[in-house]
Amino acid sequence: MKFTDFNLKDTIMAAVTEAGFTEPSPVQKDAIPLVLQGHDMIAQAQTGTGKTAAFGLPIMSMMKGDGSVEGLVIVPTRELAMQVSDELYRFGKNSGLRTATVYGGTPYGKQIERIKQASIVVATPGRLQDLLMSGKIKIKPNFVVLDEADEMLDMGFLDEIKNIFTFLPKERQTLMFSATMPNGIRKLAEQILNDPKTVSITKAEKTNTKITQLYYVVQERERDDALVRLIDFKNPDKCIIFCRMKKEVDRLVAHMTAQGFKVSGLHGDMEQKQREVTIRAFKSGGIDIFIATDVAARGLDVNDVTHVFNYHIPFDSESYVHRIGRTGRGGKTGEAITLVSPNELRTIKRIEKDVGAKLITQVIPTRMEVQNNRNDELIAKIAETKVTDKAIDLVKTLQHDLDIVSIAHLLASMVQSEISVKGKDNIGLGLEEVELLIERAMQNRGNGGGGGRNRGRGGFRGNSRRRSGGGSGDRNGRNGRSGGGRSSRNGGGGRRD
Repeated sequence: MKFTDFNLKDTIMAAVTEAGFTEPSPVQKDAIPLVLQGHDMIAQAQTGTGKTAAFGLPIMSMMKGDGSVEGLVIVPTRELAMQVSDELYRFGKNSGLRTATVYGGTPYGKQIERIKQASIVVATPGRLQDLLMSGKIKIKPNFVVLDEADEMLDMGFLDEIKNIFTFLPKERQTLMFSATMPNGIRKLAEQILNDPKTVSITKAEKTNTKITQLYYVVQERERDDALVRLIDFKNPDKCIIFCRMKKEVDRLVAHMTAQGFKVSGLHGDMEQKQREVTIRAFKSGGIDIFIATDVAARGLDVNDVTHVFNYHIPFDSESYVHRIGRTGRGGKTGEAITLVSPNELRTIKRIEKDVGAKLITQVIPTRMEVQNNRNDELIAKIAETKVTDKAIDLVKTLQHDLDIVSIAHLLASMVQSEISVKGKDNIGLGLEEVELLIERAMQNRGNGGGGGRNRGRGGFRGNSRRRSGGGSGDRNGRNGRSGGGRSSRNGGGGRRD
């Protein structure tokens, strides 16, 4: 199926083409025809599945552009309000449809002026309720969307949402999107939706199939070293690292900055202006690595994030899905990497079952593997570099005092110092160790906590460390670190804030 099959308005279709969209995602495929037919709808779909386009494209295609507020989108957080507004602006700019973003922490006056000029208002519940109850704005939207409804329920916005709907026209088309369907959301749907159609993405579709999901088993004390090693090896263009706590974000920002990375953080204690500056810098490429608590998991929408790292395993499967949904967006591929301690293996297996996707176990690369990977990248870069007259003149100048072998040696020494890999050689557990730990964890669960085949860390005497996936060739002679045995490595292919 193609977007052209929906018969959207020409100006909207032009924006879709400009955005590079060709094939609709599952939620878009199911939702867009129902919205165009005028139905109320309740859709269960995760973050990163293309929900904004699923409601934005059809309602904007049906708008008259008469100067009034025709559409209202209610979202739980300021970050999500900004992201949804930006995306809707992209879709509607060719049609002359303007958007206004409404959230707390900013002056009322500017927001009210923008609302007067907007076709679509994207708002958080608290500020929107204030504006409506005070009489500062009066809007009669034909289309109303509740996005991330379960998140608004979790954040305690249910009363505000119910109150907001008392100010809205009864004759309207209402769409609700929610990752989960708790009882509170179902009851709300009964109150505000009229004979709704249902769209539900199956468990197998909850995680984007374009995202490769990996996990690495490391000791607790090795998390920082493992993270730096993986970033050195993967060399992501743009990545997000998710932490559980604010203080962990601050500590990791300091640590990664000391390692020479361009990094910034985001958590709930930051001022709104600081948040906006940080997100803008990440989007524009001013920083490459974004470290955040789950406050950013729902609201951050950057299409070119190549990797997501879970510094700690998230508390639940839904959080995991929301986090990894930050990559693999807009039809692109992505990679989600989770660091797991040995006692968290049962949790990662539960998440794997819940999300209906295979999480692949891999081994932290050695220093030599990272070095070889960097060398290969350098050689490829040199091979692709166009030889300029300036470069030729430089070599000719050097040849007055040095022969070509000495020049090559000099350049190689300079490059080697730039790409040398720091840290200890071996980090984390090998695959055979992980397999035995998983087996033991499953046995313990089945036996009510009884002992498995091996007890304790010292019970493992790993004989090999196989690396699944796209390794860089055979690496033998890697020391085993669980029982003192030798091993080999064969490269193949708190609280939440």
